[in-house]
Amino acid sequence: MRAPRRFLLGLTIVAVPLLLALLGPLAAGGPGPRGISFTLGDGHWLGTDFVGRDVRQQVLHGGRTVVLTALAATALAYLVALPVGLAGAVTHARWLEELLMRPLDVLLAVPSLLLILLVASVFSPGAAGLALLVALVNVPDAARIVRAAAAEAAARPAVEALRMQGETWWRIAVGYVGRSALRTLAADAGIRLTGVLYLVSTAAFLGVGVAPDASDWAVMVDRNRTGLFVQPWAVVVPALLIVALTTGTNLLFDAALAKSPRRKGRRP
Repeated sequence: MRAPRRFLLGLTIVAVPLLLALLGPLAAGGPGPRGISFTLGDGHWLGTDFVGRDVRQQVLHGGRTVVLTALAATALAYLVALPVGLAGAVTHARWLEELLMRPLDVLLAVPSLLLILLVASVFSPGAAGLALLVALVNVPDAARIVRAAAAEAAARPAVEALRMQGETWWRIAVGYVGRSALRTLAADAGIRLTGVLYLVSTAAFLGVGVAPDASDWAVMVDRNRTGLFVQPWAVVVPALLIVALTTGTNLLFDAALAKSPRRKGRRP
C-alpha cells in the first residue's frame, strides 16, 4: 500500500476513537456552549450493560480517560527518555553514562504492572496519577531505545567534525544525532503507544486510576466480559475502539516513515 493511502487509512481509523473520546460526552447529551445539547437521540441502540446502563452512553462517555491517559503517558515517557538517552549516547564521560542509565536498569527489572499496583496500594492515583505511573515504568525501556538508536549516529565521523567546529551539545545531540535516529524513534513511538494503551487498560481492569463503575472503555470490557455471548456490544464496541486507536496510530507512523527520506550518510 502506498504511503498516501496508508496515511489516509490510518487517519480514518484513528479519527473514530479520537473523535468519540473528545466529543463523545457532547454527543451523549452533555451541555455545549450556551447550554446547547448535542445529544444523538434516545433509545438503547447498543443495548444495556450488566447493570442496565445504556451501552451507547457508556461508549460516548468512556473514551476520554483511556485515550488522554495513554497519550499523556507516552508523551511524558519520551519527555524524560529523550534527553537521558541522547546524553548517554553523545557523552564521552563514562561515569555520566553509568549515572544516567544504571538506575533505569534497576527500574526496568521490576514488572511494570507490579510496580503500578504497589504504588496504587499506598496511594490512590486518579487519571493524572495513572499517566505518571505508566510514564515512569516506560522511561527505562524508552531511554535504552533512544540511546541504542542514537549511539550509531554518535559514532560517525560527522559528529567528531561537529565537535571540532565548536558546535554546541544541542546542535550535535538534537540537530544531528537525534535527527538521524528519528525513523527508529518514530517506529518505537507507535509500538509504545500500543503497549501504554494495554497497560492503562489493564490497570483500569484492576480499578487503578478509575472507579470500578466508571464510564471507561477498558472498564466496560472487563465488567461485561462474562456476558459476552448474551450482550456482545458492551464488550465488542469498546474493545474495537481501543484496537482502532492502536492500529490507526501505527499506520500513521508507518506512512510517515515511508514518506520521510533516509538521512543515513548525509553530511550535517
